[in-house]
Amino acid sequence: MDSLILLNFRLLNKLREEDFAGFDPFDSLNSRLLSATPFYKNSFIRLAWLQLGKRSPINLRPLLGVPRRRNPKGIGLVISGLVNDYHRTGQGELLAEASELAQWLLEERSNLDEWGHSCWGYHFDWQARAFYVPAGKPNIITTCYVARALFELGKVTGNESFVAASLDAARFISRHLYTEADGRCFYAYIPGESAFVHNASLWGAAWCGFAGKALEDETLVEQALEVARQSVREQLDDGSWVYGARHHHQFKDGFHTGYNLEALNLLREAVQTDEFDECIAKGYRHYVETFFEPDGTAKYYDNSLYPLDMHSFAQAIFTLLKVGGRAEDLAFCEKVIQRAIELMYRPSTGLFIYQKTRHLTNRINYMRWTQAWAYCSFSFYNRFRAEFEHASN
Repeated sequence: MDSLILLNFRLLNKLREEDFAGFDPFDSLNSRLLSATPFYKNSFIRLAWLQLGKRSPINLRPLLGVPRRRNPKGIGLVISGLVNDYHRTGQGELLAEASELAQWLLEERSNLDEWGHSCWGYHFDWQARAFYVPAGKPNIITTCYVARALFELGKVTGNESFVAASLDAARFISRHLYTEADGRCFYAYIPGESAFVHNASLWGAAWCGFAGKALEDETLVEQALEVARQSVREQLDDGSWVYGARHHHQFKDGFHTGYNLEALNLLREAVQTDEFDECIAKGYRHYVETFFEPDGTAKYYDNSLYPLDMHSFAQAIFTLLKVGGRAEDLAFCEKVIQRAIELMYRPSTGLFIYQKTRHLTNRINYMRWTQAWAYCSFSFYNRFRAEFEHASN
């Protein structure tokens, strides 16, 4: 699939043209129009306004005064993609570009005086059913993805400031997000919130376990293992997980299931344990059998194909290759990629579609949610395939 290398290079250039900035499904609260009114203080209006921006197939953001901006998680994904491309090509300019973006990430850390450690949040206010998160308040998912990218880049470039910041992020997770509530121990999504969500908690466990080993901090490792065991205990008999513990979290979707498995696999490799082998094997089997059509189309929910979402396809690439990794997983991954291109790629623009429902197509160009994920996942596939073929020769 050499054509995929060209497609991904074109996508990278599209991101470069926008200086790696763009719109986001959840950025509607950055609206200058809404913020100029007293309605902004109402949580119900914030939630409705955010959902309008997320669900509308027409991009209202230019009319509502929502600016294009960089997103720390999106930049982290791009950095990881550039590192993948460097490993495949050896082109040093890719690392130079990634290092410039990484320096931006260091400058965009959440308030170090307040949090004491490296951490990152979104560039927009965010209203959920359960809580409100102001722009810049750190969250576990953004912090983990940025930390992983900085570590990968710091190791290959020898930049210790990137490595130090990435490992310091685990201190933030352990200190500010470790939670004991309702008979559970877990890492919360944001500081001060007690909602238990499996993928967020498991990504925190994965990074704390990884960093704990690198820092030779066994207390951090043990905490991470205890947190991971909580989600392992709540895995259902068929290998699945619901999204979280609250009543409106009782759904099962593909890309969050993929997160769970990738995070557990990272933790397993980092601490060199076989404790989670059965859980991962059962979960991976359920994932492959449940969240794909026979032709490789990635489903969103366990009981529904729609919406088709590039995020589901992108995470599938990571899960199939990192958690699976066998020849048959690579072959199926290539079917998934082919379906992603057939269903979601727009050759006329060089960009990927956000979502398709049964009746509507949303073509809004989202940097973090869609294009950065597509670029990072395809760059990983290109690297994996090259290394797989080299090992097989």
